[in-house]
Amino acid sequence: MTVVFWIGVAVLAVSVAVGFARIATAEDSGSRAVVGDLIYFSTIGILVLIGMVKRSAVIADLVMIGSILGVLATIALSRILTRGRR
Repeated sequence: MTVVFWIGVAVLAVSVAVGFARIATAEDSGSRAVVGDLIYFSTIGILVLIGMVKRSAVIADLVMIGSILGVLATIALSRILTRGRR
């Protein structure tokens, strides 16, 4: 189980690192927003893996709340970037 845990954490950490590099080189705010979501949900994925190893219900609750907040933030940011147009 720990080998799978560390492989998962490594893959998600690499995606976070690549995301930060992409944010630095992105040309428009839409690209930055999408990569920001990638980084956010990759860190949520790392929390999921930690929660599975620790068998913690508190971390599971935090992941659910964080996921809901992440989706709401994505919707709000998309409305801001499109200036309210549908």
